[in-house]
Amino acid sequence: MKITYLDSVDSTQTYLKNLIKNSSIELPHAVSADLQTDGLGSRNNSWIGYKGNLFLSFAIKLKDLPKDLKLESASIYFAYILKETLEKEKSNVWLKWPNDFYVGDEKIGGMITNIVSDILICGVGINLVKSPTNFNTLDIDISKSTLLNKYFKNIENFSSWKQIFRKYKLEFYRNQNFFTHNENDKISLSKAELLDDGSIEIDGERIYSLR
Repeated sequence: MKITYLDSVDSTQTYLKNLIKNSSIELPHAVSADLQTDGLGSRNNSWIGYKGNLFLSFAIKLKDLPKDLKLESASIYFAYILKETLEKEKSNVWLKWPNDFYVGDEKIGGMITNIVSDILICGVGINLVKSPTNFNTLDIDISKSTLLNKYFKNIENFSSWKQIFRKYKLEFYRNQNFFTHNENDKISLSKAELLDDGSIEIDGERIYSLR
């Protein structure tokens, strides 16, 4: 995957979408910036950016995704591969359902996905060097170029959803003391059951990540 590195940008996702719109790149392609001034987090919240943290967006054609991957769970799939990449570098990062990166009880980053035409676009933010109040930073030192090269190499293996899900399911118990959001409702994950497609069921209601 080719990576475009920028010093500063309003949004790596907006920048990448414009590259795609202008047909000036081949896919897959990624955009990473040293500083992002107008990033988007989950539920349309802003993602506060500090210089030196990871700001990343990448695009892959839908036809190139694993055939058994439900698009509703694409964020789980790609977030888990990143989690594994960091874990191999001795990080204790784990993935809170559906796509938030945690170290211990504190959030250090997250991932969102959306579909534009026949393309999946993933946006990632991780606090590498500095975090806002009530958040934390990654627990290892790693350069962005090293991390991205290893991450995209792992992505290019294109493990099946079944392979990723099997490992993710073993760690799902870590969600029990946390919450998720379903539209505007804050919901405890203490009784959540993880289903094979990556959705969860709580009190008979099925919830998809939709991020």
